[in-house]
Amino acid sequence: MIIKILISYMIGYLGLTIEGYYIERFINMCRNNKIDIWHLKRKKEVQLDFRIGIHDFKEVCKIAKKTRCKVKINSKRGLPFLLHRYKKRKIFFVLLLMVIFLTVLSSNFVWNVDIQEENGQQLENIAKDIEDAGLKIGEWKANINTKEMINKIRLQRSDIAWMGIELKGTNAIVKIVKADGKPDIINDDEFCSIISDKVGVITKVNAQTGTANVQVGDTVNLGDTLINGWMEGKYTGIRYVHAKGEVQAKVWHTKYKNIPYQTTQKVETGNTEQQYTVKLNNFKINLHKGVSKFQIYDTIETENKMKLFSDFYLPISILKTTYKEVEEKPKIYEIEEAKELGIQELQEELEKEIEDKESIVGKNINTYEKEGSIDVYVTYEVLENIGTKEKIVF
Repeated sequence: MIIKILISYMIGYLGLTIEGYYIERFINMCRNNKIDIWHLKRKKEVQLDFRIGIHDFKEVCKIAKKTRCKVKINSKRGLPFLLHRYKKRKIFFVLLLMVIFLTVLSSNFVWNVDIQEENGQQLENIAKDIEDAGLKIGEWKANINTKEMINKIRLQRSDIAWMGIELKGTNAIVKIVKADGKPDIINDDEFCSIISDKVGVITKVNAQTGTANVQVGDTVNLGDTLINGWMEGKYTGIRYVHAKGEVQAKVWHTKYKNIPYQTTQKVETGNTEQQYTVKLNNFKINLHKGVSKFQIYDTIETENKMKLFSDFYLPISILKTTYKEVEEKPKIYEIEEAKELGIQELQEELEKEIEDKESIVGKNINTYEKEGSIDVYVTYEVLENIGTKEKIVF
């Protein structure tokens, strides 16, 4: 729709009013003759406002004559009329040519880097690594070799399973799939055992290859052998293998928090202040003076990048800084209130940490009252597959 409006503005369009008793017939004849009409607005029973391209005006007049309707021009819009109006103003044309030239020139640069991580997972320092690889704001698109950049970043990081870079307009779209944290790969032809990588109580053991070293109900610590990388036969004796199998255990996730009975709490007053800054690539122009008049406040910053189309960004953005005034007020918790607050916050943290909520089989909450505060411990019992492979060294 935006492109159609821009094209109409480039070639010029007219705002017309038609009056007569055969308006519906007029509209049908226009459509049969493939004349685009838009922005239709019925004013009266016998009167209609609409817009057409200037190249269709003669044909519209012929159709109006056939349908016994009167046509009146209300407005003239578009570049041809604008140029005609300012044809004697040389400075305007110079500025117009400069704008066109700068727009065309800027289309050869990257003005926005959009990093899209699968499932909203955040990779630490990924934006800096992408910039260090050469993909940054203001980079000449002809100098960007996406394959080399991807290889460079993946060699530096082990937490990326897949990565892709697509250049669309002045926008660089970086798509990333995070890799699961896995131990070093041991080839199938190498001998290895499976050892515990967590503390827990065994609930299930299935040794596909190798010899189980634990059984259900055993407590294991870090580094304990779960499945030995050898098998013993009556006639073959001991032979070493590449251990394979599944070991499930009940493990514990514990969080701690100290909640003081007396504290201060920030409360918003409802008063806000907004300041704007124009950013031209790395150059900033402040449209305000000084800092916020509030003594205590929270700051929220947003950046709105200018663009012509969905993927045609310009090297101009508006930075909006919002200051929200807050007051620090004393807050006194009763013992039970402090306890409930600590339990709620710790449970929220644990549930964010544990992806599979159905694997939670138990909760344990402990609180210890102290002078002026309370210690809260929350433990979740979770069923997890444990174990990592360890190469057998002779």
